[in-house]
Order: sequence, then structure tokens, then C-alpha cells
Amino acid sequence: MPRLLAAAAAFAALILGAWPALAAGSIPLSLSVQVDTQGRPLAGCLLYTYAAGTTTPQSAYQDGGLTIPHPWPVVCDAAGRLPQLFFADGSIKVRLTDRAGVQVLGADGVLVIGPSSGGGGGSPVDPTTVFSTGAIQHRYGTGPISGWVRANGRTIGSATSGATERAHADAQPLFEYLWSADPSLAVAGGRGASANADWLAGKTIALPDARGRALAGLDDMGSTAAGRLTSSFFGAQATVLGAAGGTESRSLIAANLPPHYHNVYLYDPGHAHGYRRPNEVANFFGVGPGSAGVAGLNNSTTDTATTGVKIADAPAGGNEDRTATTGSAMTASPFAAVGPRLLTTIYLKL
Repeated sequence: MPRLLAAAAAFAALILGAWPALAAGSIPLSLSVQVDTQGRPLAGCLLYTYAAGTTTPQSAYQDGGLTIPHPWPVVCDAAGRLPQLFFADGSIKVRLTDRAGVQVLGADGVLVIGPSSGGGGGSPVDPTTVFSTGAIQHRYGTGPISGWVRANGRTIGSATSGATERAHADAQPLFEYLWSADPSLAVAGGRGASANADWLAGKTIALPDARGRALAGLDDMGSTAAGRLTSSFFGAQATVLGAAGGTESRSLIAANLPPHYHNVYLYDPGHAHGYRRPNEVANFFGVGPGSAGVAGLNNSTTDTATTGVKIADAPAGGNEDRTATTGSAMTASPFAAVGPRLLTTIYLKL
């Protein structure tokens, strides 16, 4: 059996090296001859393929565009040879039996390996197989890329689902992953019994919406909450996957201002009022007794005094009411709460 698997891997590597750039990959069992423990070809053997780590059937395809599915299970020919197999990037689970259903081989986490998708560097490794379903990457660009979808809040689903971001069979692993990972993501028509049931029903699921948002770690991430993001200021529960909070701008309110004082200046210099006493002679001038003379009236002013008005704190236990309003200044315009940013596109692995 080890020699069989080694030969199959070598043969598959030879085939893979001649492939054109594709959006999918294959596994070493593709185009290989299956034999029993005596080395005899397993004519009519059956290959069952599943999503990795599950018992959910996952189709194999006849073409790199993943448009023509093989029957499930895939049947070996009379010589025990499997046909060429294509799968969405990632990993799968396989089970090979003879025609009677006796298991010959079982393996989980089989890596789907494809050719380089091009774009420079000459790397022989398909970069879409390096990441697992649901992984996130930033890319300096705006358009779609093979094996990934943008985290833009649109939808993914099967080819007949009418999904707005990706409607294709290769979206199934991400569909089922998001369905299980984040219950808040909307499923068209509501959630059914399982992720696979909703996929087969042609439903769509909304992608996380990272538009205009910076990514941050959950406040707990499998540990106790660090308290660095709290609902009081973040605006959402920071221990919930996919929670969105924060804001682009803020406006100050009275509760945001620190304790402070305004200077008030009151000036009372004191003053006096003039008055005249007409019946009071201030001085008289004449020539001898009985002569006519000139009398002057007495003009004077009141005493100078102040009002006693003062600005002071009420005495202890006092009940003085002093209310006043100072003049208003400035405006209530919001201020930016966003630090420096360089914008890219955020993608999710299918």
C-alpha cells in the first residue's frame, strides 16, 4: 500500500506539473490505478469524498472550473483507474472501497493541491492552498481574486442561489464554515436544520462586512476578557465574533468636559450725587446795615459710598442663589476619531 500511494503521488505530481493555471486543484488519487492487497486492479472501486472533518459529501469535478461534477461516489473503470478529479481549494476527506463496499483506504485532511495561479514570482505553489477556509488576508487591490471573496457584506451560495459576491460550487466550504462560526450572519429564508441542508436548498449567506472597518482581536480569544474593548466605549459586546463598534467621529457633550471654572469680574468704584439746598444761604455780601447784598446758595454732594455687591461662594450652610450665564463661544461640530489609515481590500478564503 505505501508503494501504491507513493506511485500515485508521483504520477499525480507529473500530471499537476503540466496543468494550466486553474482556480481549483486535485489530489494524488486522480488518474491513479487502485489495486487490492494482492496487487490486482480494483475494477469498479468506489471513491467517496467529503468535506474535511465531516461526513458531508463533497463533489469531485471533471473540470478545473468546477462546473461538471462527477457522480457521487466516483467509480473506477475496469482497470481500477480513477478519472481526473478536481476539487475546490482546501482539504477533503476520502474513503475508497471495492465494488462490494469493503473499505480499502480512508484519509481525512487530504490537501487539494493545484498549480500556481500566476501573477509573478514564479512560485510553483498555489497560494490558495496555503490558507484554510475562513482565513483573512489584505490585498492591495480592489477586484475579486481566485479562491477568495471580499468581506463586503454581500452573499455567497451555489451556482443557482443568486448570490451577489460568489455563486459557485467552490463557495460551499466557506458557506458551511460561516454558517457554523457566526450565527448572526443572515441566511436567505432563515436557517434550516444544518449548513449543508441550507447549501443544498440553494440558500445564500451574508459575508462579514468589513467595509470601512479596521480589524481587531476579540477581547477574550479563548482567555478571560482583557477589558481593552468594552461595550461602554466600543459600543458592542467585544467578546462576540463579528461584533462591530466604534465610530468615525465624536461630538463632545457636557459629561465629557473636566471640572473647570470661568472667571467673572464685577467692578463697583463707588460714586456720589450732587444736590442743591435753595433755602440755605451759603454766604452773604453787603455794605452796612440795611443795605442790599448778594447771597449765594449752598451747593454740595452726597457722601461717597459703594453698593456692597460682591461675587463669592455661599457661606457654609447658606442658601444663597447665584445663577448666571457666561457668553457662548465656538460651535458643536464633531471631531475626527480615526487614526491614520492605508486602505486595502479584505478577503476571506473560500
